[in-house]
Amino acid sequence: MSFGPVNEPNFDALRAHLSQLRHDRGWSYDELAARSGVGRATLVALESGKPRRSEKPSTEGTLRTWFRIAQAFEVSLGDLVAPLYLPEAD
Repeated sequence: MSFGPVNEPNFDALRAHLSQLRHDRGWSYDELAARSGVGRATLVALESGKPRRSEKPSTEGTLRTWFRIAQAFEVSLGDLVAPLYLPEAD
């Protein structure tokens, strides 16, 4: 049995999708934080791709975090994270 290479997840596309969902609803980070139970600083870090503290790497979130965000947007977790599968732009 031969296995091919595993593609890397496209976190840039996921961040853009998260930003678009939030903007489409007119929600601030504070609003999404209140609806999801995910901290504002974590949401900013997830959407921007920048670490919360300069000495730490950026977060890609946990399954629990993305699940809570999906519930806040009233979308399935699969729909929320589907952009991870998009090819990365060169």
